[in-house]
Amino acid sequence: MRWSQSFIPTLKETPSDAEIISHQLLLRAGLVRKLSGGLYTFLPMGLRALRKIERIIREEMDRAGGIEVHMPALQPSDIWQQSGRYETAADVLYKVRDRSRKEWVLGPTHEEVITTLAANELNSYRQLPKNFYQIQTKFRDEVRPRFGLMRAKEFLMKDAYSFDASDDGAMASYRRMYDAYTRIFARCGLKAFPVEADTGVIGGNYSHEFMVPAETGENDVVYCESGQYAANIEKAVSRGSAVPTPSVSSGEAPEKFPTPGVVTIDALAAAPYLVPAQHQIKTLVYVVDSQLVLILLRGDDQLNEAKLMARTGAVHARPATADEIVATLGARPGSLGAVQQVPATVKVYADVTLRDARGMTTGANEDGFHLRHVDAARDIRVTQWEDLRTVKVGELCVASGQPLKIRRAIEVGHVFKLGTKYSVKLGSTFLAEDGSRQPTVMGCYGIGVTRTLQAVIEQCNDKDGIYWPMSVAPYQVCLTVLDIAPAGRPMQTAEKLLAELTAAGIEVLLDDRDDRPGVKFKDSELVGFPLRVNVGEKGLVKGEVELKPRKGVVRFVKVEDAVREIVAHVQGELAALNADKAS
Repeated sequence: MRWSQSFIPTLKETPSDAEIISHQLLLRAGLVRKLSGGLYTFLPMGLRALRKIERIIREEMDRAGGIEVHMPALQPSDIWQQSGRYETAADVLYKVRDRSRKEWVLGPTHEEVITTLAANELNSYRQLPKNFYQIQTKFRDEVRPRFGLMRAKEFLMKDAYSFDASDDGAMASYRRMYDAYTRIFARCGLKAFPVEADTGVIGGNYSHEFMVPAETGENDVVYCESGQYAANIEKAVSRGSAVPTPSVSSGEAPEKFPTPGVVTIDALAAAPYLVPAQHQIKTLVYVVDSQLVLILLRGDDQLNEAKLMARTGAVHARPATADEIVATLGARPGSLGAVQQVPATVKVYADVTLRDARGMTTGANEDGFHLRHVDAARDIRVTQWEDLRTVKVGELCVASGQPLKIRRAIEVGHVFKLGTKYSVKLGSTFLAEDGSRQPTVMGCYGIGVTRTLQAVIEQCNDKDGIYWPMSVAPYQVCLTVLDIAPAGRPMQTAEKLLAELTAAGIEVLLDDRDDRPGVKFKDSELVGFPLRVNVGEKGLVKGEVELKPRKGVVRFVKVEDAVREIVAHVQGELAALNADKAS
């Protein structure tokens, strides 16, 4: 391919609406162009890189026993109602109507479709296990599309769905996908690592996310340096706060005392009260699936809403309004507590940190008053004790005992063990060996293909532009001709190298533009070709061409040795990326 025949509209200036470096480089390197918020057109260089990622995914999915299918993006809404996600995923669903006013859903994912297929086709244990996958366009009504391909309204995803006859079989399928994902991201040149994760609206009871460290990521990952533990902050646990909760009773019964104007944890911790945050019980009021509930935390802890949803099995949860709170508890936020005046119908969820708490202070459910000498187990009617708090930096790891750290990361893949959630609701059952009818045990496995592309750029860039891993680069070699006169020695030499390299299986872009060498060099570094070969008259006088790796120093090779050296360079980098492919 020749640069002059392709379409690579590089930009010198950074677009004003591109917030993070990978989004900026997607645009500046001419990989994509924005149509509207969350919608992008892939240009030739971007599409080539995307197709390479797809190829790696297909190879590893096939290797792991996946069977490729292609499901409709347009889905009947009744299967979403049947699964229950018509309501739980309503915020992201695009709903459309046809000419007869029948409602359809533009698929954000395909659990409902594939389970319907399995319900009709997989009827015996002899047909199991099966793992179907596809690479398909998804649609999600993002409230705030941002960061280019990271959070888009339309994106490309690889989604796979396993069906097994037993829980043990499902775990084996899960492990195969987990291992395949490890190989996929390694082959793409990504430093990705798995973390324990919340299952969210997908559901299921076992889940890992594959994360790429990046300061611009939208996820917080909790980890310890030993590598023994890593989890999304929505799932993370620790050995508890570094500051212990009081566990010595300070009185025989709660004592009410006046706190006029005190409505925050910090105000109660200040003079004249001097009650440390860890000695306070924070009372939050939420509406969980239309029911008002109380949530109790230590004063210096923060509620983890994902844990609340998971522990309560809630579909919807939101903070209660001031009016809802007053109507139920008789006091305003800032003076709330679970000791007095709590209706028996109101459930109380308390964080496990408070289970043995004694000598605590909390609101009296009376404006301007608090209670001290509160013992949680003695004085509070707790419906359920759960881990509801967000882990903090410095707390000790449950696996290693080391201090935990938190870093930002980009989620590129997610694997779920779904169990029978969808198979029961959508009728995917099979005739077991003992003659009984059983629901299939499912798993689902997603990779954001377009997000993976941008994650590579986010991880592989410098001040000059992108430096693609050899495996996913649009072209492996940029053959830069410094004098493009057709009859000149540089162009003739370049044409010969192009033919020989192409015959050797090397992907080459010949930069035949009538531009200054500096412009060509800057563009090749911006777009990020792993190897640039400079062919100019000065070098040819010595019988040499220049080899300039994108992340390396220039070296000179004889023209007659150039093809062999270039092939060896490309194959060496690919071999390094594929080192664990045979594992």
